[in-house]
Amino acid sequence: MAVSRHPRILLAASEAWPLIKTGGLGDVVGALPAALRNAGADARLVLPAYPAAMAALAGLEPIAESALYGSTVTLFEGHIGAEHPAGRVPVYLVGSPAFDRPGNPYQDNAGQDWPDNARRFALFCRAAAALALGRLAPNWRADIVHAHDWQTGLLPALLSLETRRPRSVFTIHNLAYQGLVPASDADALSLPPEWWRYQALEFHGQLALIKGGIVYADRVTTVSPRYAREITTPEFGCGLDGLLRHRAAALSGILNGIDSTVWNPSTDPALSAPYDRNHLAGKQANKAALQAEMGLAVDTDALLLGLVGRLVAQKGIDLLLDALPRLLAMPVQVVVLGSGEATYVQALHAAAAAAPSRVAFRTGYDEALAHRIQAGVDALLVPSRFEPCGLTQLYALRYGTVPIVRAVGGLADTVVNATPRALATGRATGIRFQTASAAALLEAVERACALFRADEPWRQLQHAGMAKDHSWAASARAYMALYRALLDGPG
Repeated sequence: MAVSRHPRILLAASEAWPLIKTGGLGDVVGALPAALRNAGADARLVLPAYPAAMAALAGLEPIAESALYGSTVTLFEGHIGAEHPAGRVPVYLVGSPAFDRPGNPYQDNAGQDWPDNARRFALFCRAAAALALGRLAPNWRADIVHAHDWQTGLLPALLSLETRRPRSVFTIHNLAYQGLVPASDADALSLPPEWWRYQALEFHGQLALIKGGIVYADRVTTVSPRYAREITTPEFGCGLDGLLRHRAAALSGILNGIDSTVWNPSTDPALSAPYDRNHLAGKQANKAALQAEMGLAVDTDALLLGLVGRLVAQKGIDLLLDALPRLLAMPVQVVVLGSGEATYVQALHAAAAAAPSRVAFRTGYDEALAHRIQAGVDALLVPSRFEPCGLTQLYALRYGTVPIVRAVGGLADTVVNATPRALATGRATGIRFQTASAAALLEAVERACALFRADEPWRQLQHAGMAKDHSWAASARAYMALYRALLDGPG
């Protein structure tokens, strides 16, 4: 199936920035198509036509309508414009009443999952498959379909039923989210009965939609090399480690990149003062501005720690909360931005109320504030129990903020620990700890405090981190090599 022209790549996902975003998946899928186009691919993006995506995409035109399993879908076409950093990327939106709802892609405004999520995303996968096969968009058919996470897990499975089909890649962004469907709801998906087997989609008496991608895709990737190895173990495999070991020959990890035009401290419009690797004075100005904005004492000598992300057990929020009383005995301040489990939200509100000059908390997600935190804090906490890749530590490196991370997944792949040897050779970019415990986190912060007080080693960490290139160019080259290998191979 060798393809000499620019390969036609259809990326399918449930979210993509700037159209709609709930987390890192949106960042990744928003940036990757443009990077692939820059690398020579005809990369296009397909998403559900949520109201927010429809509103964000100018110049949308309906180009096709089709009946799929009792539902009528309308396919819209538009572009992420050249004026946007992501570049001019063709985008298709799959319109259906199933997606025309308030709230985010997965939940209503009260934070409850839509009860028909499996049916909604099964419909999306059917439409994406029809698009990839050349049955919807005129004069375009995919050579490669690149599906992302459980919401698109059925897409490689549906394509496997076709005699003449594109090759498929399935990327696992977080194996913990599997798209589980109770047996009582499975019939509504109108799937082939032979998929109700453990060798296919069955998983402990339910269907796991993520298995559609893992079992049927030609290649399976994760978002970091270490995570690709971790998920083949019982500790990180979420019950699917046996299947992933079975597919080990098709499994690999490609590290995520970041949009280095959007995340650039020298041009970031959200910041109080621009700065770069050679002019770090602006970072101190951003620190003072952030302290004032968040109601903290404006103190240049305090090590200002930040955490930006989902407030869930995976992210180790409980480790921070358990460590907080002893952290506040050190010369540190803490600022947190995020939303998630109510118990964590309440505990963080209480901690901020008890020590308002030392602890600040903002609930929800604020993109501009996330940028100001990355620029203003001295160190970023990422105490995750597991982390497929992580983007927040990459943003930190870009902004001269020293990441303090647990050595798992992409965190271990991207942060060089500040050992004496790594510091002496100029390779160190952050601080890593091994155990998911408050004690280990405290020890890591103590190391950070010592380096911060020493000043020169801290600046060395900042300079080394900012010198790293974590743009999408390298990741796009790796994906292009994967696509080429698939297209040049048999079949």
